[in-house]
Amino acid sequence: MEISQALHHAGAFPDTIVASIQMEPRVGDSAGNLSRSLQMIEEAAAAGAALVVLPELANSGYVFHSRDEAFALAEPLPGGACASGWIEAARRLGIHIVAGIAERDGNRLYNSALVAGPDGYLGSYRKLHLWGDEHLFFESGNLGLPIFDTRIGRLAVAICYDGWFPEVYRLLAMQGADIVCMPTNWVPMPGQAQQQTAMANVLAMAGAHSNGVNIVCADRVGTERGQAFIGRSLIVSAEGWPLAGPASASEEEILYARINLRQSRHARHLNAFNHVLRDRRDDLYDPMLGTGWPLPRH
Repeated sequence: MEISQALHHAGAFPDTIVASIQMEPRVGDSAGNLSRSLQMIEEAAAAGAALVVLPELANSGYVFHSRDEAFALAEPLPGGACASGWIEAARRLGIHIVAGIAERDGNRLYNSALVAGPDGYLGSYRKLHLWGDEHLFFESGNLGLPIFDTRIGRLAVAICYDGWFPEVYRLLAMQGADIVCMPTNWVPMPGQAQQQTAMANVLAMAGAHSNGVNIVCADRVGTERGQAFIGRSLIVSAEGWPLAGPASASEEEILYARINLRQSRHARHLNAFNHVLRDRRDDLYDPMLGTGWPLPRH
């Protein structure tokens, strides 16, 4: 979609231009991945984007042969080479960047996302819900679900499989998140016909609608060591409708959309009677998802 078309469909009272960068990181080529991502970040900034989201593990690639390889490709935050490059770009361009990154913290590895802005490093998020072989390399996230207060609104992060858990979006919405940034490496889902809407897209739209949050999904493309990725990056409004995308299943591209915080926050009012957060039955379950009675875990 042309930028002008994307912005037109997003509404008549624009506020913030956001960009989802769909690219193809190369496993083991951190320097090349940084260079390519910076090229696309520059392009997005030149088009007016104030927020740019990169895919999951954009520094390292995804399919590791061993923990030793994953460890060698990971880097500390915020001082690693790719992290420093993205933080410098955010300062120089006066934008916000959310980038998926393989993080090394001592002897532990995390599937993380760096958050940077015009004033530098804002913090990080560590993926809570690991997928498949990620369990062989990474620890589950231990930073919870932080909110980053910025001049463009309250930003939050979820990574890929986190989006399969409605609790993630609900807890972020309860903390006042305006925009959920989702670096992702979506893979084909079992049983899904080729022409069907991607399950990941359906879940993002449902999560946005049910919680009144905008979601910026940045996926990768390509096949890495036999693992295919589906592309189809997407930017979803707080009403649950696509603002831009789905992107191509195979090509690098940048999606753009406008997000207006006033309209977004109003989207939680479905009509004169219903509000997606206010209508929760907190006489049956507490506001932060506790049940009040023990549940078995099997």
